[in-house]
Amino acid sequence: MTAANGPGVRRALLLALLLTAGFALVEAIGGWMAGSLALLSDAGHMVTDAAALGLALFANAIGRRPPSQRASYGYGRAEVLAAFVNAIVMLAVVAAIAIEAVRRLLAPTPVAGGMVLGIAIAGLTINVACAWLLSRASGSLNARGAMIHVLGDLLGSLAAIIAGGVIVATGWMPIDPILSMVVSLLILRSTVQLLKQSAGVLMEGVPAHLDYNAIGNALARLPGVTGVHDLHVWNMTAERAALSAHIAMADGSAWPQTLAGAQRMLAQEFAILHVTLQPDWPALQPGRKVIPVSALESVAAPVSGNRPH
Repeated sequence: MTAANGPGVRRALLLALLLTAGFALVEAIGGWMAGSLALLSDAGHMVTDAAALGLALFANAIGRRPPSQRASYGYGRAEVLAAFVNAIVMLAVVAAIAIEAVRRLLAPTPVAGGMVLGIAIAGLTINVACAWLLSRASGSLNARGAMIHVLGDLLGSLAAIIAGGVIVATGWMPIDPILSMVVSLLILRSTVQLLKQSAGVLMEGVPAHLDYNAIGNALARLPGVTGVHDLHVWNMTAERAALSAHIAMADGSAWPQTLAGAQRMLAQEFAILHVTLQPDWPALQPGRKVIPVSALESVAAPVSGNRPH
């Protein structure tokens, strides 16, 4: 079991879910009674947070299941899928708040500033507690996705406090929708980053922290290696990278030593532990060409060897 799926993550997600769901109802009722878009938008954030946290808990449980005949890699990507769904939902929430804020700017609605201020302060306390819980599980992409929702709520509570204070002091109603739009824009950046990261894992792109060319060149520099082709690097889960490649050898008898050296180098320099390497012997096959990852000149592709790893 990885730390990202450990009991600490599950406990943090469960406690955050209970706190968020409980206060979302209070804030929604208070926002409706006070006529505050800032409070209603924050309550909407908290409702989506509760759903996101529930989805994160479900994905965490699924992700702990061992590999099977139908899922040979296991279920670690369940948390990545949950993070992707959370980001999509958050984009929809941001759009809905922006539309309502524009409507209220065009047709201002009376807001009970004192009620907004009191409820927003209570909401800020809840959000700080949830953010603290999730920060202790920051190694999980799933928890990070939930954290973005909670931080959005925290910003929403701050905006509601400012809006309530301004309305109590000056009676200026447009501050409520204006601050709602500001919070939505702040949330948007983090949401887009999470969407790109989770989509990259689902599309089996090269992990952002790894350099594809550097890995290929490191393999090509191993003793006895004449070229590297069909190199693929991807994320099995949010934390675990995998690699496969064809390694052209000058002497097939040296393959066991080359394989051990490649596995050791990939683990030490790039933290890649799941490695599948296919040796190619130097027999030529006319009509096929290889573009090595290394700086070596292109050569005709060799016939694949009969000892795959």
